Amino acid sequence: MEETQKLWSCKEKGIFQYLVLLFVWKAVAGQIHYSIPEELQKGSFVGNIAEDLGMDGKHLPDHDLRIVTRTGMIQYFSLNIHNGHLQTSERIDREAICELAEKCILSFQVIVESKRKLYGIEVEITDINDNAPQFPPGEQELKISEISIQGSRFPLPEAEDQDLGLNSVRSYQLTGSSHFSLDVKMGENGARHVELILEKILDREEQSVYELVLTATDGGDPVRTGTAQIKVIVSDVNDNAPVFSQPLYAVSIEENIPKGSTICRVRAVDLDEGINGELKYFFKKASKKNSQMFFLNSTTGTVTVMGDIDYEASSFYELEVRAEDYGGLFDRAKVEITITDLNDNAPELTVTFLTNSIKENSPSGTVIAILNVEDQDSGINGEVTCLIPQILPFQLKKSTDNFYSLVTTDALDREQRESYNITVSVTDHGTPSLSTAMVIALHIIDTNDNPPLFSKPVYTSYFMENNQRGASVFSLTASDPDWEENARITYSITKKDINDSSLSSYISINSETGIIYALRSFDYEEFQEINFQVKAQDGGSPPLSSSVLVTLFILDQNDNVPEILYPSAPTDGSTGVELAPRSSEPGYLVTKVVAVDADSGQNGWLSYQLLKATEPGLFTIGLHTGEIRTARFFLDKDALKQSLVVLVKDNGQPTLSASVTVTVVLADNIPESLSDISSIPAPADPQSDLTFYLVVAVAFVSCLFFAFLLVLLAIRLHRWRTSELCHSGSMNFTSVPVSQFVGIDGVRAFLHSYCQEVSLTTDSRKSQFNNSKGNYSNTPTDHLTGEVNDPILAGEDFNLTSGDQIILQVS
Repeated sequence: MEETQKLWSCKEKGIFQYLVLLFVWKAVAGQIHYSIPEELQKGSFVGNIAEDLGMDGKHLPDHDLRIVTRTGMIQYFSLNIHNGHLQTSERIDREAICELAEKCILSFQVIVESKRKLYGIEVEITDINDNAPQFPPGEQELKISEISIQGSRFPLPEAEDQDLGLNSVRSYQLTGSSHFSLDVKMGENGARHVELILEKILDREEQSVYELVLTATDGGDPVRTGTAQIKVIVSDVNDNAPVFSQPLYAVSIEENIPKGSTICRVRAVDLDEGINGELKYFFKKASKKNSQMFFLNSTTGTVTVMGDIDYEASSFYELEVRAEDYGGLFDRAKVEITITDLNDNAPELTVTFLTNSIKENSPSGTVIAILNVEDQDSGINGEVTCLIPQILPFQLKKSTDNFYSLVTTDALDREQRESYNITVSVTDHGTPSLSTAMVIALHIIDTNDNPPLFSKPVYTSYFMENNQRGASVFSLTASDPDWEENARITYSITKKDINDSSLSSYISINSETGIIYALRSFDYEEFQEINFQVKAQDGGSPPLSSSVLVTLFILDQNDNVPEILYPSAPTDGSTGVELAPRSSEPGYLVTKVVAVDADSGQNGWLSYQLLKATEPGLFTIGLHTGEIRTARFFLDKDALKQSLVVLVKDNGQPTLSASVTVTVVLADNIPESLSDISSIPAPADPQSDLTFYLVVAVAFVSCLFFAFLLVLLAIRLHRWRTSELCHSGSMNFTSVPVSQFVGIDGVRAFLHSYCQEVSLTTDSRKSQFNNSKGNYSNTPTDHLTGEVNDPILAGEDFNLTSGDQIILQVS
C-alpha cells in the first residue's frame, strides 16, 4: 500500500513539474552562488540550499524542493531532499566543460513546489593543476646547415597546457648540448614563444646529429612538466674529397673464370653526406682490350669479368680507378690483376676410321675404329689415358703416337646381344683432370648359325572323330633366335604314308603358321591314331632344320547305333517266333537278344529294356545280358501269342538305340502252336470300314496321279516333236526358258517327288498316310539321279491277323 502511494506521489510530482514548465513560472527573486574546484568525487558537498533559501530543515520535505532538469543536459548536481544539501552527481572536468574560458559557471534552477517559486543557482568551477604541459607527439626534427653562423635562431615547438592562470606553462628549459641555447619571448596575448640559438659553429663530419631535450614547466601546485625530444640534424656541404681505402689493389685470379664473376671491390670514403658523399667509380685511361675484359660498377666499385680470361692470351692486367663525388672532388687507385694457369683444355677425340656393323662370326682382333687423341695443353696437362670403362669384348690398342685402334677381343653372338654402345673415354693428367668421351654404336649382323627348335621333343594331341573337313586339329611352332630371313621358318610333314595311303590325303600343315588341318573326317572305328614327323626349316643360306614326332589320337564319339544280331530281321517279311512251354516256371529262359555296338568305351556299353509287351509283367529281360525270361507261371487267360518290343541303347552322349520285336508263342511244340493259332478267331475290328475307305481313297488318288502323268508325258512328247521340226527348219529358240526342256529325266524326277505311303494295321485305331512334299523348283537334269520304282508294289498273299501290318507304297 505504501509503495502504491509513493508511486502515485511521484506521478503527481512529475505532472506538476510539467505544468510548471508549461506555464513557465519564472521567479527570479535572487541568485545563489557557489564555488567548488573541479575533479571532486561524486557526492561531494556543494552548498546548503535550504538554509540559503531560509527554509526550516525540519519541515523541508513539505516544501517539495527539487532541481529542475533540462532535456539533453548532463545533470552534474543532485539535491538531498532530507537536508537540503546540494551534492555533485558526476565527475566535473573544467577543461572539458568550459575549455579555455576564464570563468566556468554551471547554472540551473531549483523549484519550491509548495511556493511555486524558482531560484537560480550558479556554481563556479575553479581550475586545479590537473593537466601537465604537452608537446606535439613524436620526436621533433630540426635541420641546420653546417655552415650556419653563430647566433642563428631556429623556432622550437611550444607546449600546450589546458589549465589556466598559474596552472598553465610558465617556463622552458633546454638540455643536451652546449652548442645551443634557449630564448623565450612573451607574445602580445601572453603566449610564450621558444627559439633555439646556435652558440657554436657546427661541423657535420665531427657530429651530424644532436639530441636535445626541451622541458616545459607550469606554475601549479604541485608543479607539472612536459618534455619533447628535439633532434637537430646537421646538413652537409661538399667540403671533403673522396679517399680510397688503399692506393693499390692486387688480385690473383684463375683463367677461364666465369663471366660476371666479381674479382675485387675498390672502395673510397667521402666524409660528406647526401649527394655530396655519393661517389662514382670509373677506369681512367683504360685500353679497349682492358675495358672489354673487365667491368667497373660506377656505384659499388665492384670489378667483374666481362671477357674470356685466357692465360695463354695475357697473364697480367693493370687498371687505374678513379673515385669522384658530384662536387668534382676525386681520388685515384691502381688495380693489378694476375692470371694463374689452369688445365683448361680437355682432350679431343677424332674418328679416323669407323665401321658401324660387323658379322657375328668375325674373328677376334677385327678393327672397328681408328681414333686420334689430342690435348692442347702441354706438360703433364697434355698427357692422356685412353680406355673403355665398360667390360665389353673390345679393347684399345695404341698403334702410333696419339692413334688408337678399337678391336674385338672375343667372338660375338648376335643372339645374346645384337648391338653395342661402346664408350671410349680419354682423361688427361692435369689437376683437376679433364676427360672426353665418345660413344660408338656397333650393330652385329646376323648369320644363320641357329637351327629352328621345337619346345618339346614329342607332341601329342587329341581330337574327336567325325571332325569337319578342313578343321584345325593341332598347331605347333618352332623358334629360331636368328634374325629376319634366317629366322623365317617353313613347316612341312616328312612322313608321307599312313595305313598304305598317302598322308597328304588325311592331313596338311600350314607352312607359315604350323597349324595342322584335317583333310577328311576321321572315323575312330577305322584307326585310332596318326603318327608323323613335322620338319621346321629356316630361310638361311645354307638352311638349317629340325624335326619332331607328332602323334594325333582320335577320340571316339557315339556315332554308331547298336546293331541287333539276334533275332535277325527276316528277309521274307515274316517274323521270327520263339516258343515258351506253358509249363515253364518263373525264370525260364525263353530267348536272348544279342546286339553289338561298333563304338568303344562307354559308347559301346549296351543295356536292354522291355519297351512293350502284350501281357506286361509276364516276361523280364536282363539289363546287360538281353536274356528274356518268364516272370511268373502262365495262366489260361494269357494270350497264346505274345509280342515283345525290346529296346537296345548304348551309354553314349547322346544315347543311340535300336529296337526289335520278338514274338513268343505259348506252346509246348510247333504243330500245337500252329493249330492253336489257326483256331483263334479274328477279332472284330470296329475300324475295318475306316481302313476300307482309306484303301479306296488311296487307290483313287493313285489313279488320278497316273492320269496326270500320262497327260504330262503327252505334252512333253508333243513339244519335243515340235522342237525337232523347228530345229530341222533352222529355227532359233534362244528365248525359250531352259526349264521347258527338262526331258524324260525331269519327268522321272517329278514322278519321284510324289510318293505316298499308307500304313494300315488291323489292330490299331489309327492309320498313317504320308505324303512327301515335292520339289517344285526348276531342277537341272544333271543333278537328278536315282531309279523310278514300280508304280504299285503289293504282296500277293495277305494273312491279316492281329499285329500284322499292310504297307502300300505308291511312287
